[in-house]
Amino acid sequence: MKHLLYLITLTLPLTALAQYTDVINSNRPGLSVSAYAVGKNVIQLEAGLFYEQSDHTLLNTESNIWGTDISLRYGLLFEQLELNYEGSYQNQNITFTNFGTSENLTDFSRNRLGLKYLIYDRYKSEERNKANLYSWRANNVFQWKNLIPSVSVYGGATFNLGENPFYVGDPSVSYRGMVATQSKLTPRFVLITNIAYDRISTDFPELSYLVSLSHAFRNPKWSAFLENQGIQSDRYSDILLRGGVAHLLTEDLQVDFNLGASFKNTPSRIFVTMGASYRFDLHTDKAIAIDDQDADGNGGAIKKNAMKKNKGNNEGGAGAEDIDLGPSNKQLKKMRKAEKNKSKNKRDDDNGEIEF
Repeated sequence: MKHLLYLITLTLPLTALAQYTDVINSNRPGLSVSAYAVGKNVIQLEAGLFYEQSDHTLLNTESNIWGTDISLRYGLLFEQLELNYEGSYQNQNITFTNFGTSENLTDFSRNRLGLKYLIYDRYKSEERNKANLYSWRANNVFQWKNLIPSVSVYGGATFNLGENPFYVGDPSVSYRGMVATQSKLTPRFVLITNIAYDRISTDFPELSYLVSLSHAFRNPKWSAFLENQGIQSDRYSDILLRGGVAHLLTEDLQVDFNLGASFKNTPSRIFVTMGASYRFDLHTDKAIAIDDQDADGNGGAIKKNAMKKNKGNNEGGAGAEDIDLGPSNKQLKKMRKAEKNKSKNKRDDDNGEIEF
């Protein structure tokens, strides 16, 4: 999950040029979307069950909602690109308290497919991943520059299958765009933001935001998050708050739990969710031909005649046989003699004697 960031932080220096991490990176348990992809050829399933109590004071209705969330993510073509399907299928039983009647609605409340692409990786530079060897504070305390985020963009479509009772009158296909950012505030805190414009081309387009703050505990297998969501539409507007925890069982399996509520009573909403994420790790590091590797990363390019033995004395040799193994015994004797003479001259100067 994006909330198991301490473990992922430890791997950043090794994966600065790629999206793939040794530990699963899930978007659960919240709804916010990480700026990073899962990695090329990684298939990741994120799913959960939820229950919600929703009461509307003006309409005098009470609703019990059961459903399931699912997200299927795939690292497509290269590290920065991800194909993502997101779906929520729910059953809502509505009771009209004024009339003593009820109605049952069942369909997708979310059904969309899209592509996410990382356009700016804040930590791609190896210099930004290096620890400060002279300051513990610089490595562990918030600094304003830490707010500079990695940025990805998302484009996709929302689908209505048949007559959807939750979105009456909407076309079969509408469109969605989003910008996702991710900032590592400290080694244990990560801030994620999403700004999305959904159901474009319908009569009720929806503008929304998500702000999520995640914290990894001293035991990095445990993490917690707090998330705020705002929704603005002529059909439905709200501000929601949710929080929860996640636990890493293995490098490829995570379980989670969260609960949340709305800030108003039209309707008032209280919901709880539990789920899991599993990664099918088919990722392999790309093999790079030795001729294409950066020679400077392996001690520099090999010069012409570099292995040729230097004739004459060994000083300044460039061949394999001319590696500096330290002074020889003969050289050590000369060095000791020179040091002894230097000490003797110093004593003579201290005694005021003149040496001829």
